[in-house]
Amino acid sequence: MSNFWFDFFRREIGGFRDHLLLREVGDYPAELRRHADQLQGRSVIVRKTTVIPIECVVRGNITGSGWKDYQKNGVVSGIKLPAGLKQCQQLPEPIFTPSTKAEAGHDMPISFEEAAAGVGGELMKKAKELTIDLYQRAAAYAKTRGILIADTKFEFGTHPEVDGGKTPILIDESLTPDSSRFWPADQFEVGRDQASFDKQYVRNYLETLKWDKTPPGPELPDEVVAGTRGKYVEAYERLTGKKFS
Repeated sequence: MSNFWFDFFRREIGGFRDHLLLREVGDYPAELRRHADQLQGRSVIVRKTTVIPIECVVRGNITGSGWKDYQKNGVVSGIKLPAGLKQCQQLPEPIFTPSTKAEAGHDMPISFEEAAAGVGGELMKKAKELTIDLYQRAAAYAKTRGILIADTKFEFGTHPEVDGGKTPILIDESLTPDSSRFWPADQFEVGRDQASFDKQYVRNYLETLKWDKTPPGPELPDEVVAGTRGKYVEAYERLTGKKFS
């Protein structure tokens, strides 16, 4: 899925840069090609970057933790939103709601100003602009495939060979069911939880359990695992137009 989006953005945006270098084992160095049976289809070679330690979250619809924050005071990550929004409603325009990138425990939402104070104002400004641009392009495309992207998160790094390390490079996963909320457009209805192609399916199951959200996590039933996998595969096939192998 990430490889699909890397290709998509490279076609859409002149000068776009990401960390992906090689994805076909036949193009790998000789010492790696010897392990083709283990690497094919489950590995890529990427450029190593200095990670910008901020989760760059963008929201097009008000849902999840953003909806919970909005219900308290009408504010999400320091951004005042219009009054009277309903659950899952599309926002007037996408908003940038960064969070910390925790080494352990949970990422915590922060304001743009807090993010900029940690990594530098100009770099964070570029990351914010790129985050919103990527989201808008992806959301417009996904809509033609019958999927609404309610929100997603990107991660960026820098490399001295790219603009002297002053411009963010897209790294890690991109627009996958693990990092995004994908909703079937034909089932969307404001004011309620949505059907989804993402890990919300697992979250909803976990909410039925008496689990205090501390490790170890509960064992997932086979039907939840199969159901989650099925949703991920369907999202891939809808978005890429290819059969999942």
